[in-house]
Amino acid sequence: MHTVAVLALDKVVPFDLATPIEVFTRTRLPDGRPAYRLRVCGAAPSVDAGAFTLQVPWGLDGLSGADTIILPGCAELTEVPREVLDALRDAAARGARLASICSGAFVLAATGLLDGRRATTHWAGAAALAARHPAIEVDPDVLYVDNGQFLTSAGAAAGLDLCLHLIRRDHGSAVAADAARLSVMPLEREGGQAQFIVHDQPPVPRGSALEPVLSWLEDNRAKELTLEDVAAYAGMSTRTLNRRFREQTGSTPLQWLLRARVRQAQYLLETTDRPVDLVATEVGFGSVTAFRERFKRVVGTSPHGYRAAFRRTAP
Repeated sequence: MHTVAVLALDKVVPFDLATPIEVFTRTRLPDGRPAYRLRVCGAAPSVDAGAFTLQVPWGLDGLSGADTIILPGCAELTEVPREVLDALRDAAARGARLASICSGAFVLAATGLLDGRRATTHWAGAAALAARHPAIEVDPDVLYVDNGQFLTSAGAAAGLDLCLHLIRRDHGSAVAADAARLSVMPLEREGGQAQFIVHDQPPVPRGSALEPVLSWLEDNRAKELTLEDVAAYAGMSTRTLNRRFREQTGSTPLQWLLRARVRQAQYLLETTDRPVDLVATEVGFGSVTAFRERFKRVVGTSPHGYRAAFRRTAP
């Protein structure tokens, strides 16, 4: 039987810890037998889980012989104990599969096993992971990354996506689909974690020369605007306008405008029943095709997919 070890370190995130425990212990093979044997392991017998203290039945010796090791996220993690890193490296050397949930990617990254590979984590921690481990190609837009032996996933619910993916790899789609139904979860979700990120525009210092220009762009985003139109309103040359925008927002005027249109489209898709082509027109896109392409590039899913995920009753 396939053995899954879940490693609980101090400040472990309870949700990340519980997800693999629930999913793997409930998974059944077609004949009704359990698909997995599960161990909860720790570097110490007692683990601080924030709201409670967890007594773990296995030490790091429980990692030996495990076919898969899951690394849940930790609310605080300054340094991974050396004995933990050594145990994970030893497990990898004998061929064990290592998978992280949310900030558990920082633990896996500390082993060096992700160097030269693509990985993900919660979008809020992606920049920190990339800065701390520059040898890793961090992708903040996906729900999980499968490198074969090493897998990483984004925050919270993406851990469930990862577990279902592992079940499908081990036992096929039928067993994974049953596990997904027990979790009231689709076997595959459309899009990546980009759809869950609030795409606010970069802040502009109060009193900046661009402040009235940005307000004007917000008010006129539904109109067909050219760079020359924006420069004329700002009283600047197009070259100066582009330079000021890059200095103060990190993007060009037209990129900023497109993002503002997408942000407004997200609001309309969430709060109204207007058809997608009408939403595209209302926020300023000349064609619905251009709108769909830009929306998917920014948000990571289609307008229809976004509405299905985030639709709420219109006020």
